[in-house]
Parts: sequence; C-alpha cells; structure tokens
Amino acid sequence: MFTRACELIEAALAGDERRRLVSDVCAKQSPSRALARLTHVLRTNLRELDARYAALDGLVPHLDARTRRDGFHVLHDWDGAADRVNPETIAVDVASFAVDRRGDEPGHETAAAILLDYHYVNLLGLLSLRVWDEGDPDANLDRLDALLVALHANGSGHRFASRAPTLLLIATAHYEPDERGYDALLEKVRTLDCRHRLALAIDHAVAMGCHLRFGFEASYGRDVGLMRADNAADYPWLRFAVSTLIDAYARHPDAAVAEALVNGLTPDPGRFAADLPADRGALLDAFERFRPTDNGYSPLAFFFNFSHNVVKGLVVDAVLRGRPWAVALNDLLTSGDGGSPGFSRTKIDAAQTLMDYARRGPSRIRGRLTPAIVYDVATGRHAFGAALRRLREEHPLR
Repeated sequence: MFTRACELIEAALAGDERRRLVSDVCAKQSPSRALARLTHVLRTNLRELDARYAALDGLVPHLDARTRRDGFHVLHDWDGAADRVNPETIAVDVASFAVDRRGDEPGHETAAAILLDYHYVNLLGLLSLRVWDEGDPDANLDRLDALLVALHANGSGHRFASRAPTLLLIATAHYEPDERGYDALLEKVRTLDCRHRLALAIDHAVAMGCHLRFGFEASYGRDVGLMRADNAADYPWLRFAVSTLIDAYARHPDAAVAEALVNGLTPDPGRFAADLPADRGALLDAFERFRPTDNGYSPLAFFFNFSHNVVKGLVVDAVLRGRPWAVALNDLLTSGDGGSPGFSRTKIDAAQTLMDYARRGPSRIRGRLTPAIVYDVATGRHAFGAALRRLREEHPLR
C-alpha cells in the first residue's frame, strides 16, 4: 500500500499536472467560487475533479485508519473547544478559512496552488508514518525525499520541509488525547540507519527545544518539575535526540549537530547535563557561537506550542496574501542563512509574522491570554545563558 500510494502521488506531482488542476478549478470562476470548489474536491483527494485520482482516494482512508490505530491523527487536527478531532482534514479546514477570509480578492490561483501543495504535504506526512509497513524503511524515507523535491519543484513555490524525516516530525506534532503511539514510534525510529536517525534527532532536538521553552515560560510558570510531568511522551524523544547528537558530535564535531544539541538542552539542562562527556568544555565553547543576537535569526529565540502550527500558520498567511513563503520548517530550526545573508531577514520576518497572528488570536494559558508562537531574542538569550551556566557546573543537579 505504501509503494502504491507513492506511485500515485509521484504521478500527481509530475510535470505540470498541478498547474492543470489549478487552472481547471479556477477557470471561469470567481475567486471565492474557485476556492470553494477546491475545498470540495480536496475532500475526495481530487477524485471528484478527475477520475484518475480515484485510486489515491481509495488508498488514503486505509492509510489514515491504520495510522489512527497506531495513535496518530495526521490528516485531522484536534479541536480543543469541542474536545474532539476535527471532521475535516487540515488542508480542507485551511481552504475553508481561505474562502471565508479572501472573498473575491485577486491572486486566488496562487492561493489554490499553495492549498493543493499543502494537501499533498499532509499526505506525505501520513506516508512518513507508514515507511515501516513494507520494504526497507530507510529506502522508503529516501523515496519520500524524492517526492518532496517534486512537490517543491513544480508547484506553488511555497516550501514546507527540506527532508522526509521532518515530515514525520510535522505529522506527529499535534495534540493527541491518547499518547500511546509515541513510544512505539520511537522504537521504530531506532531501527533506522545512522543517517536517518541523525536527521530525526536534529529536527526533534530543535523542535522540542522550541516547544518546551514555550511550555516552561507560558504553560508551567517556569516550574521544570511540572513541565517534566506534563510531557511524559516528549522526554523519551528528547533523550533519544540528545544522546544521538552527543554520539554524532563525538565522532565528528559539526556545527549543525552542536546547534541542535544546545537547542534541545536549553529547556531543561539539568535533566541531560550528566549525559554530556566529562570533558565537556570544548563542546560548551562550541555552543557559544549560537548565543542569540540582534543581528541574525536564532531558533533559540523561537518559542511555539506545536511544530505543525508553525507550518500551518505560514500556509495560512501565504494563502491570504496570495504569495508563498520560501521558508521551510527546517529553515526556522537553524540559524544558517544558506549562503544568503538576506535569507536570515526572511526567516525573522516569517517568525514575526507568525507571532503577529498568534497575538491576534491568543490562547488562554494558566488564566492568561498568551500567543502560541513567539519570536523574542531577549528571552532566547536569557534561556541560552541560564542553560550554559547550568551545564558548566561541575556537578549539576538533575
């Protein structure tokens, strides 16, 4: 089933197929009617627009049902107010939102193209949890890498993730009322080869660093014990990420590994300080280059509730503006500028845009209205400094 789904999505992403579909949806339609039509056909994975998509529409419910049995709702978000999983898929929810908010503004063709790409990236996220179903899981992840390349090559221009392991992070970064699936998934992840384990460790260390720093400041009143107790599913993943990165850095000192490691350690350095090598001085010195400054983007200054909401927020903004973001989630998890100094500014703009939306629609946390996504260099710098001081202690308390 995994292989067949990959074949069908590969055909859907090939050449100018998506451009043809967007043209069909938007032709001779007002912007609002075109987006409403796209919303409708996304519910059937485009089968109602083109019968060639019937096979994919038949497979998706089976893959989704199997993944739900494993404990994950990849395609559907959680409705906290209603205390249930949303009946509509995430992509359909965002498309419906666009119909309501955009009205008949121009630029709907670009909005439709972004929404179509978002639909497919969610399907790829679903497949990232099915790589163990058949064949070689490492080869299956490589196949998803190729599909991500195709998604970005011929589509809307909006970027979502840079590699297949990040799809798994996004797919599982939802609120799940039953957390039983996370331990079983981690055991599967441990069976992957070194290359994929390292990629997963880098992504999860930074994402959980951002997530737990948010919780430490907003949800738990800076009470680390409360944070540990409330994140029982997260800490085994963070320990896996930290230990994998420590081993990788010992074999080959690397800046990307060091940055991910300090990010993962920052929310709760006391929990993992004993895992660092006894001669930790050189490693801690290497961390210093990642101290947040006002002169560039730093993921240590980025705080959020769920990685999925970062991706979703950028999609919503891109759809409303009719202009894609060339910033993938991976870009926001590193300070690197990809060789283009202007890209750092673009990442800051993306993070601040997300914060602006979060401020306009804050969540009530511990009785206070709190934005769920924050970019704040001063708070990041404080967290970094406190963590480094703790890690430099000779016998840090756990």
